[in-house]
Amino acid sequence: MTNVTAREMALQALKAVEEDGAYANLAINNILEKYQPGKLDRAFATELTYGTLRTLNTLDWVISRFVKQPLAVQTVWVRNILRMGTYQLLYLDKVPAAAACNEAVELAKKYAHSGVVKFVNGVLRNITRNLDKIQYPDLESDPVAHISLKYSHPSWMVERWLKDFGLEETINLCKANNEPPPNTVRTNTLRITRNDLIEKLAQEGVEAEKTKYVNEGLNLKGFLSYRSLQSFKEGLFQVQDESSMLVAHALNPAHGSRVIDAAAAPGGKTTHIAQLMENTGTVLAFDVREHKIKLINENCSRLGITNVKAMVNDARQIPAKFHNWADYVLLDAPCSGLGVLRRRADVRWRKEAYQISAIVKLQKEMLESVSRCVRPGGVLLYSTCTITEEENLGQIKSFLEKHSEFILEDLTPFLPADLINEPGASRGYVQLLPHLHGTDGFFIARMRKKGF
Repeated sequence: MTNVTAREMALQALKAVEEDGAYANLAINNILEKYQPGKLDRAFATELTYGTLRTLNTLDWVISRFVKQPLAVQTVWVRNILRMGTYQLLYLDKVPAAAACNEAVELAKKYAHSGVVKFVNGVLRNITRNLDKIQYPDLESDPVAHISLKYSHPSWMVERWLKDFGLEETINLCKANNEPPPNTVRTNTLRITRNDLIEKLAQEGVEAEKTKYVNEGLNLKGFLSYRSLQSFKEGLFQVQDESSMLVAHALNPAHGSRVIDAAAAPGGKTTHIAQLMENTGTVLAFDVREHKIKLINENCSRLGITNVKAMVNDARQIPAKFHNWADYVLLDAPCSGLGVLRRRADVRWRKEAYQISAIVKLQKEMLESVSRCVRPGGVLLYSTCTITEEENLGQIKSFLEKHSEFILEDLTPFLPADLINEPGASRGYVQLLPHLHGTDGFFIARMRKKGF
């Protein structure tokens, strides 16, 4: 046990994210590893870190109404003490306001000079007294500002979604992005059945519930970390969201076939494909980064998978050696990641609208390239974890306009019953959305290369 409080651990993580550019999950995990807190402190420190980062624009907007100078003039420590205190006041009913203020004062004593302590106390107590008077911009006259601030999303995203989905769906999408995602894993059916895994996890004190769509999926509760579980070490499951599991089922590779996973790291879909093929045939897994290939190999080794060969290669360079080679090709393309905002609290603030056009260009080049690896009569599957038209269906339409040798193929034989009536499913594609399906936002399109 440690005498460092959960709030102080969260503060250190917030500082690492803002000043050092660390990713939130890595920052808080490193700190929890360092201090080894108990279960309750671990959960509270994680909630404070992710919650503060997720609601950053809202917190800064509220605080700005109670300070004379911009937050930017404060140190990184003071900024985040104020943010964390305000987060508790706005969103954590279980935390008494007095406790949130008092603990912020204690942190200020440790991480700032004495003159700042009174300032922190005054700001937070003023916010406490005026919580019921905080009014967001009017929904009717300024829907972008209202949704952006009330539901904590960048205004450019809200503006996009209002055009794509309308008012009600945009609000529901933002709400879904602010909900903590389930801890979803895929049963490794090479080693155990889902029902037996549920029993095994129960013996480890973990509650496991079957997922809605995929028959290998489980949502887990009541554990400190995946890696601490014996069942993880024994390779009985792989961490993977349910929407991502749908990809290998949509590909539906036959036993003994030749498969290319063109952008494979960290290997969730690769290992699922190998699992469905029951370790037969060959799965070539490519990634541009050496350390990611190591991750794929580690996962394969832990899961007992022997039919995967992982290699460093850029998807745009693969066809030179594997022209018309594969029965199945999966391109899980790099994307804007707007479908997984609920999983990565800080990512929404790292993204800008202008970045999407460069991503679309890269996807187009990769799709163009890997399509040449598909043999006549073979299958090409394209997927992303985003929800933008130009990265998803727009990308497919553009590709098919130039490649009459490929056609979209009905997805419904490969989807669970609850998804077969989704728009586009019978025409070869499906778009999952967090607020409608309870999964990550995900796009899948299945194409067939005509036989010659």
